[in-house]
Amino acid sequence: MVNQDKVKEAVKLLLEAIGEDPEREGLLDTPDRVARMYTELAAGYDDDPMEHLSKVFTAPDSNMVIEKDITFYSLCEHHMLPFYGKVSIAYIPNGKVVGLSKLARLVEVYARRLQIQEQMTNQIATALMDDLNAKGVMVAVEAEHMCMTMRGIKKPGSKTVTYSVKGDFAKDTHLQNTFLTLLKD
Repeated sequence: MVNQDKVKEAVKLLLEAIGEDPEREGLLDTPDRVARMYTELAAGYDDDPMEHLSKVFTAPDSNMVIEKDITFYSLCEHHMLPFYGKVSIAYIPNGKVVGLSKLARLVEVYARRLQIQEQMTNQIATALMDDLNAKGVMVAVEAEHMCMTMRGIKKPGSKTVTYSVKGDFAKDTHLQNTFLTLLKD
């Protein structure tokens, strides 16, 4: 749970540190707005991924299930700047499937935390393997990082791509290639 009073105090100190007056008309409500924003952006800490993967349906067929282009927004744990993009998930059920919206909710659980993309990609894949007991999982994430585009090297439009493969996907490059080919459609 975000401590809004601490966030407000920190924002006031930050405003003073960069030479602003926190009592200036345009900034009076800024600490409160930022505290409410962080409550929303850090909501993933209060959310249990298993909760979203617990409602399953019987599916005796074990063909690949793909949900692609799930939009996400997260905050880089190094600079606390946004990174955002798309997550695509493939899994091979082990007799049970989860509702498709639950895959998007799973992405949100991990995106709504201070993150690095590599870790988030692996967390999503691990949750599906462990909590859904899937035969195999592959997760692909493509994102643009504001720490790369608005500061530092300043290269807008550059994208970072990460993958995590588990179970049958880790053993079978044909499955991996099928997933990657289907992402292009």
